[in-house]
Amino acid sequence: MSLLHRKLQNIVFNSVRSISKLKKRKILQDESSFEVYRIKPKTSTTHNKIYVWGMQETGALGLATSLKVHKHGLTTMKKYPKRMPFGERFEVIDAAAGYGFSIFAVEPTEEHGNYTLYGSGLNTDSQIGYHKHLGIINKPIELLLYPAPIELPMKSPDEIHRVIKVGCGRAHTVVLTEQGVIFTLGNNSYGQCARIIIEDENYLGSQVINRLIPELFENKRIKDIACGQDHTMFLTENGEVYSCGWSADGQTGLGTYNNQELPKLVEGDIKKEKIIKLSSTGDAVLAMNDKGEVFGWGNSEYNQILLDSDEQQINVPLHLKYLKNIGKVTDIAAGGSFSMILNDEGNVFVWGYGLLGFGPNVDFCKEPKLIPPTLFGRNSFNPQNRIISINCGLYHMAAINSDNDLFMWGRNKFGCLGIGHDNDQYFPFKSLVGAKVHRVFCGVDHSIALCKLFI
Repeated sequence: MSLLHRKLQNIVFNSVRSISKLKKRKILQDESSFEVYRIKPKTSTTHNKIYVWGMQETGALGLATSLKVHKHGLTTMKKYPKRMPFGERFEVIDAAAGYGFSIFAVEPTEEHGNYTLYGSGLNTDSQIGYHKHLGIINKPIELLLYPAPIELPMKSPDEIHRVIKVGCGRAHTVVLTEQGVIFTLGNNSYGQCARIIIEDENYLGSQVINRLIPELFENKRIKDIACGQDHTMFLTENGEVYSCGWSADGQTGLGTYNNQELPKLVEGDIKKEKIIKLSSTGDAVLAMNDKGEVFGWGNSEYNQILLDSDEQQINVPLHLKYLKNIGKVTDIAAGGSFSMILNDEGNVFVWGYGLLGFGPNVDFCKEPKLIPPTLFGRNSFNPQNRIISINCGLYHMAAINSDNDLFMWGRNKFGCLGIGHDNDQYFPFKSLVGAKVHRVFCGVDHSIALCKLFI
């Protein structure tokens, strides 16, 4: 590895610093400077609620409003899902869980300054925008204890964008608006923010928020986004995929192992296919087309992409034909060392390496294996119960059934499974969320759920 690559890698790894170092440099976050705690509770017809759990000391859960309590170490982790006050004040549309930080897209209102984007947690690379301490200190805030507004650059004072999709990597954030405008912010050491790499760029306190021009995508409208660890993917309305960023494992799918600064069209086996979903949390990628077929590329060290092959790095999309006997796929999730798929019968299949849901004695599956549906609540009393969506982090997995119950399993770092303890979970276990879960977002050591109340 070249000296430049080592320097760039150090920049990214240092963006997620140890908590002990952050404690020494922590800057007070003045809650009076943000609108979020000066507003009236919202009245909503949808009754969306946000629950969070896992590692709290980074501020990713957005629960702490008292620095005194935070300093005393009473908020290291939340092993049980906790209802987030922020969700009571704002109508949350989408969320994303990054490496020690969280991003929320909300409905814009004049009362709150028409902000549509908020973030909390680690901000060492300005991945949740530029925020500075008030007064004489005048230094950038490296850690936000609760959600703060992120001001997006607009072409005119009258321009208002409604954010509908957000994505997070290790230390970068990608934002998609209803108008099809894309913004990126945070670490760009490998081009993951879709702009030219600047050697030795200082990201702490950076005020750069990149607004991508349509010409980067040949004027095609973007309808979805997805982030891996240090790479970014963009999905067009006609099902094409563009990507940029780190590609040492081929995760950009561009036929090379070189980093890509600006978005470029991905071809391979997905050329002329209409892709409808992308998934990546690390360096492996899964893609699903409108026919329920699955494609993959990137890291395959644990056969999470290719079966019966010694090839560990795949730099072009490949059609995963070995999944044809499983049926039509309706959802996908690519973890750090494993893959998950959901078929149209509501069954979950997992393969690769990790705590896959088959007990403590099984940590590797060379081919897709069905997790028994009874573990997700299907039985003789509820035979129609089925899984309707799946998601995953680097080391843990999640599934939501038709009763809107959330099941989680895998590595339980800092209680990120929300099951009341921080021991690893070898089988799917119902998370202790006191509401109907509709969507779940998994980070490295924390999780976020978008829910509705039972009543």
